[in-house]
Amino acid sequence: MTRLLLPLLLLALPASAQIVVFQPSHQSDTGVNYNEAQTCNAIVEYAMAAEPQFGSAKVWSYFQPGLHHADVGTNTLKAHTSAVEDGKLSGYAWELRQANALAPLFFVGVHNNGGTGRHAVWGYIHDGDNMEAENRRLSDILIEEIARATDLENRGTHLDSSTGRNDYRCAATGRLGFYSVDENVNKAPYRVLLEIGDLDKSRAFLLDEENRRAIGAAIKRGLARFFKTVGID
Repeated sequence: MTRLLLPLLLLALPASAQIVVFQPSHQSDTGVNYNEAQTCNAIVEYAMAAEPQFGSAKVWSYFQPGLHHADVGTNTLKAHTSAVEDGKLSGYAWELRQANALAPLFFVGVHNNGGTGRHAVWGYIHDGDNMEAENRRLSDILIEEIARATDLENRGTHLDSSTGRNDYRCAATGRLGFYSVDENVNKAPYRVLLEIGDLDKSRAFLLDEENRRAIGAAIKRGLARFFKTVGID
């Protein structure tokens, strides 16, 4: 998207719109003595509190009643995302409804990776999206800032189809994808999912409160840096 189109997008937003919506992982089934949801929520809270301040909100199904897979499950499995179970929405579907109602320009998912053996940070964007190039640039900036602020290795930005995980597929391309950054589900123009650290390799690092604070501040710096490139002051 060019700088010329950003003012039109901003004008089209309702007055109540937030610039950025954060989605921390709601997964609590992530091993003994570790809760990914709580770690990612802490990172998001630090990001929202950090300077510079701009309109932001959080969508998080953790503790929400009346949903299925509200505090467990994966972003790449139909049963945990798009499926309706006993008339109930999934935690992911509820989060995306909440996000779309806020009509944000930017959506940032914050998760932890697993099984990689790497103390690193990854960015994921949706394969085949018409905003793919712009989302890659945003992701590159965010993970660069996180790596710069910590000792996490920068493992780059990847297409969500590249993981080959599970069975959720994009309705437009038919390729495997991450539900929460699929443009058919998520209406934010800019959509990035961050995988910060590895559940095993980075566990001690992720449990440290100062590291969480540093990651949150780095995410905010990255967003502010990207805003300047697209003409948002």
